[in-house]
Amino acid sequence: MKEETIFIQIASYRDPELPKTLHDCINNANKPENLRFGICRQFKPGDTFDEIPEFENDPRFRIIDVDWKDARGVCWARNIVQNEYKGETYTLQLDSHHRFAEGWDTLCIDMVKQLQKKGHKKPLLTAYLPSYKPHNDPDGRENDPWFMEFDRFIPEGAIFFIPATMPNYRVRTEPMRSRFYSAHFCFTLGQFCTEIPHDPDYYFHGEEISIAARAFTHGYDLFHPHKLIAWHEYTREGRDKHWDDHDVDSGSSYGW
Repeated sequence: MKEETIFIQIASYRDPELPKTLHDCINNANKPENLRFGICRQFKPGDTFDEIPEFENDPRFRIIDVDWKDARGVCWARNIVQNEYKGETYTLQLDSHHRFAEGWDTLCIDMVKQLQKKGHKKPLLTAYLPSYKPHNDPDGRENDPWFMEFDRFIPEGAIFFIPATMPNYRVRTEPMRSRFYSAHFCFTLGQFCTEIPHDPDYYFHGEEISIAARAFTHGYDLFHPHKLIAWHEYTREGRDKHWDDHDVDSGSSYGW
C-alpha cells in the first residue's frame, strides 16, 4: 500500500515559534516518517530564534531561506512554498505558530476519508483553530473546536471572520459544513497545491475569500473539523511582523 504522505506548508516571518511548531508537529504525529515540509523562512541576519539547523539535512524538509528585505508578504511566501509540492497524498497549510493534538495526522486523514465515503470527492478541512498562549502552554489552550462566523465588512470591503465554539461538538460524529476558509489551517488533498495556488499579489486581506471561492468552483467541499486537531497563536505580541519592517499598510488588501 502506498504511504499516505502529507505536504506541510509553512510561511514563517521572523517567528521564534517556528522551531517549537515543527517539533510539536513531528512529535505528535502518528506517522512522522510520512510528513514532508515546505518552509519559506523569512529571516533577518542576526536573528537566531527561528533557526532550524537540525532539519537542514532532513530529507523530509524543503527549506527556502529568504532575506527579510526581499520578503513580499504572506501570500507571496505561501505561493513559493506551494511550488515545492512533489505529489504528496495530502497537504496541510499552517502558520509558523501552532501546537498539535496527539495523532493529529491520523485524525485529519480519517475525517477526509469519512467525508469521501459520504460522496464528497474533495473534502477540505479548515478552521480558525482554538488558541494557545506560548507563555502559558499547555495550560492556556482553548479546548473546544471552533468554527468561523461572519462578523462584518471591513473598510477595504473584505469580510472579517470571527471564531466561535462549534455547536454540539460533543455529540457530533462528523465535521461541520463551512462557508469560509482559514489560511492558517487547511487540510485537504495534495493536488490542492496545483489546483488552487496562492495569488502572490495578495498581501493579506482578501486571500481567504479568494481561495474559498476558487476551491468551491474546483469541486472542493469545505468543512470544520469537529475534533481538536491543533492550536493557533493569534496575537504574536512583541514579535516582528512584515508590516512592521516594511513600509506597507497592514489594513490594505495588499498588506500582511
